[in-house]
Amino acid sequence: MGGYENGDSPAAAAGEGGVILGVDGGTTNTVCVCLPAAMPPPDSPGAIPVLSRAVAGCSNRNSVGESAALETLEQVMAQALTMANTDRSAVRAVCLAVSGVNHPSDQQKMLDWIRDLFPGHVKFYVENDAVAALASGTMGKLHGCVLIAGTGSIAYGVTEDGKVARAAGAGPVLGDWGSGYGIAAQALTAVVKAYDGRGPHTNLTREILRKLELSSPDELIGWTYADPSWARIAALVPVVVSSAEDGDEVANKILHDSVQELADSVVAVVRRLTLCGEDGKDQFPLVLVGGVLEGNKKWNISGEVVRCISKVFPGVHPVRPEVEPAIGAALLAWSHHRKGLKLENRS
Repeated sequence: MGGYENGDSPAAAAGEGGVILGVDGGTTNTVCVCLPAAMPPPDSPGAIPVLSRAVAGCSNRNSVGESAALETLEQVMAQALTMANTDRSAVRAVCLAVSGVNHPSDQQKMLDWIRDLFPGHVKFYVENDAVAALASGTMGKLHGCVLIAGTGSIAYGVTEDGKVARAAGAGPVLGDWGSGYGIAAQALTAVVKAYDGRGPHTNLTREILRKLELSSPDELIGWTYADPSWARIAALVPVVVSSAEDGDEVANKILHDSVQELADSVVAVVRRLTLCGEDGKDQFPLVLVGGVLEGNKKWNISGEVVRCISKVFPGVHPVRPEVEPAIGAALLAWSHHRKGLKLENRS
């Protein structure tokens, strides 16, 4: 994606007007991409000239703590600049789209922090990671709804006049039940219940113990609380999906319930923003992002979610992004930067 014409190097491309940084900060990992600020409007995903891409660990402060999250964000941005053979003085705008940023006070804390890292001319935009995910499916245009179902889950929508709404995204304690963590946590609970005699027999017991190289369900307690990180638990989702595909009733119920939770989140957002029009039949884009929504052999979770939503809103138009959310974040920062230049040129 995004090669360089006429043999231009990343350093040369960056030098022609500076660079843009886009950061997608999630619970599983954090990605930063660097784009040339002077690039023309891309007419396709393949036309986006990515100068560099860096990856680091979790930057959700609710998961790893504020200090560790900020350290990860600083690290990944510095790495992306180094890989692009440039430095902070070349940065023109930054969009931080980070999970766990849920309130204006969260945004302000992040803005106060990042302003100390860059020169005074740099423009900053801090959003929830759902905003970058939406932009990745709409090439930087904020309109429609995005459903993220990875380690966590959230539905987020934006109208053409800028109104926003969200559902879920409150973390595992408050109920991201359609998320990877939610699916895996229910599977672990089902295994413990079956072992106790409080729940039905399930093949999840055999498959999860095999995956974790444990010999008995009572060892799950020690395994779970030795490191209860959200991403570590969520990594068990493929075991749940394969068990469901093999016909396990408990695993199938977990996935069916999760599909309904995800669909309900989208329906709530679409209804609040009237994205479907007054009659409920207008078409709207639904950007689908996250490992839980990736296709499987038999159990097509994203397909089932869309099917449930279409019963309520037949105009739903599922979109699979061709670029990653970090590029969506960078496109948002680039768009703001470009609008600012136009205003300056008019004055």
